[in-house]
Amino acid sequence: MFRPFLSLVVPLFVIAASLGASAAEPQVTWPQGWLIESLPGDASAPVTPPGTTRQRATKNDPSGNAVMVMELTATPVEAGHQVNLQGVLLEMRKSIQKDFFQGGYQSACTKIHPSMLGGVNALETTCTITQNGSHVLSQTLVAALSEGSAYVLSYAGQAQVFAESQDEIQSVRNSLKL
Repeated sequence: MFRPFLSLVVPLFVIAASLGASAAEPQVTWPQGWLIESLPGDASAPVTPPGTTRQRATKNDPSGNAVMVMELTATPVEAGHQVNLQGVLLEMRKSIQKDFFQGGYQSACTKIHPSMLGGVNALETTCTITQNGSHVLSQTLVAALSEGSAYVLSYAGQAQVFAESQDEIQSVRNSLKL
């Protein structure tokens, strides 16, 4: 059931990577008990700017199945390049909805609205993913710009786990130093 989200991480990274060229690695405190990994730049991306970083944390159930995933991507933005953050987030949201639709799911996303990420102004949207009328997954995308870098925090999980993990999610968002 959770597999569709895992395949979405790459398309989201590809969109974020199109923003530009040296991002300092952000600092984040991941929740206790989550599996943490630093990820190399995506080899399938058309152009992965030097300095792009990706970090992922996965919350597993007792059987070892992923029930929640959070990923942070930091991408450098070339000096003088104007980033349409709302446009980037819209494209990411469209990509999510298309990928879920192709997997037999339906999705509805909130309007993009102002938010905060690591003390930086950001934009955010949350998608509710259903199958046969049942809420099965939720995914939130948060994008921010700071000091020559673009940041995308994406987190998704099974509907109940997503709801139960809100304190952990907020803790991660508050811990970020961009």
